[in-house]
This record gives sequence, C-alpha cells and structure tokens, in this order.
Amino acid sequence: MLSGRRLNLLDPSPLDVEIEDIAHGLARVARWNGQTVGDHAFSVAQHSLLVEEIAGALKPELATKWRLAALLHDSAEYVIGDLISPFKAAIGLDYRAFEERLLQAVHIRFGLPPTPPATVTKLIKRADRVAAFYEATALAGFEQSEARKFFGSPRGLAPKTRDRLTALEAWPTAEAQRRYLECFHALAA
Repeated sequence: MLSGRRLNLLDPSPLDVEIEDIAHGLARVARWNGQTVGDHAFSVAQHSLLVEEIAGALKPELATKWRLAALLHDSAEYVIGDLISPFKAAIGLDYRAFEERLLQAVHIRFGLPPTPPATVTKLIKRADRVAAFYEATALAGFEQSEARKFFGSPRGLAPKTRDRLTALEAWPTAEAQRRYLECFHALAA
C-alpha cells in the first residue's frame, strides 16, 4: 500500500488498514467495469458515497456509525477490485467469505463491530441496490425496465434526491478520493 502497510489478504489485520489506502484504491476502481458514459470512470469511492447518502435518506435517524458502515460497505474492493456478483459466484472459491474477512478487518480498524446488525446490513444492501439502479440508468446504458429486473424499483426517496440521482456524473479520481476522505472524517469524528 502507498501508506507503507503490507496487508495479508488471506489473514487481514485491522492494524494494516489505513483509510487513505482505501480512499486511494476505491477512487481508482471502476464500477461497471468502466462501461459508463462520460470522461471519467464511475468509481467505487463515488458509489460508496452514494450508498451512504441513500442509506441516510432512507432512514434519517440512522446512527452515524452505521452511516460509516454504509460508506465502508465496499471497502474490501480497495485491494481486490470490483467484480460483478455472477462472476464472484463463478470463481469457484468462497469469494464472499474472503471479501467478508477483509471487510471485518476494516470495520474493526475503524471502531465498528465486525458484522453490523442484520437490520443495518439489510438497509445498506437496499441503499446499494438503489444506487446501482440509478448508476445503471444514468451512466451504464440500462433502460429503466431492465434496471428494475436486476435491482428492483427504488422506493422511499424524496423527489429532490431522486432527481439528483437521475443526473449522476462520474467525478475525476482525485475528487472522488477527496470527497470519500472528507465524508469518512466527518462520520468518524
């Protein structure tokens, strides 16, 4: 890692996790395998910020630590990349368990329980699917009917939030990294 940490992927230690490495890596990992419109790839860092925002919009009373968990939901991808779910299943090894161990190390590093409560996990997954719907339709060339088949119909958002999500644009890498770090520090304060 650029921080000088050496993360053992098979046995990740929370002591080897640094938020700067996560932000740097996620800002450079493209969602949708880079198949999005615009001058910049839509990064996992920007997606993570969307999920945190959507989780907060769906449940305004959500505790700050769970908003932090939403921000960090894809943090394992800073070192393993972003693979689409069907490919993860086809790999043949227990990819999800591998990814989960890394995410647990990240959670411990930043003072969260290794596994959030089921209600929080469900909310984050819902926010993730809402984000994917809007990313798919605004950036990845999906028709709304096609996106609904994969991600369901997004519900529960205020019109202002929906309008903003329909006009998504990918940010440059440095901006995604900076905004991710700003959000992390605001939530972790």
